[in-house]
Amino acid sequence: MNHYIINQYDFNLIYAKKLVEDLTDLQMTITPFPGFENHPAFTLGHLVTGSAMMADDLGGTFLIPEGWADLFLRKGPGDPRLPSPDYKLYPPKKNLIDELERQHEKVKTLLLSIDEKKLSEKIKWRFNNYMPTVLDLAIFMCINHEAMHLGQLAAWRRAMKLKSALAEI
Repeated sequence: MNHYIINQYDFNLIYAKKLVEDLTDLQMTITPFPGFENHPAFTLGHLVTGSAMMADDLGGTFLIPEGWADLFLRKGPGDPRLPSPDYKLYPPKKNLIDELERQHEKVKTLLLSIDEKKLSEKIKWRFNNYMPTVLDLAIFMCINHEAMHLGQLAAWRRAMKLKSALAEI
């Protein structure tokens, strides 16, 4: 089962890289219109924190670079904080991609080593009424959560009048 999650998770990483490969560090924090405040720098950093949280839920450690939690952790819909458009506040694109890759590798290693008993454990989180187990959480975080945010990046690219990244894969 876990290899299916990993296949999708790997695809999400490929797509994330493609979505930003032609952007400069300055472009990474542009907000073209209201509603597109989750710019690429924030989105990649947010995915880093999501993967770090997933590693923690799988028995690993939540570990991200210093200062990133303040920039990228959010409490979900309703969190009033918006990403800043000041590119100087954010790590360079290369650092964001490198850290996203590291976090993905950590989660994949944990998914490959975890036992079925741990995956079937109940977990307390905001959607546990719908997805009550560690396995449910892993599927959501590695596939759905990432895909939702990558869809935001794809829409951001359209708003910026940039070519489709998915067409390039």
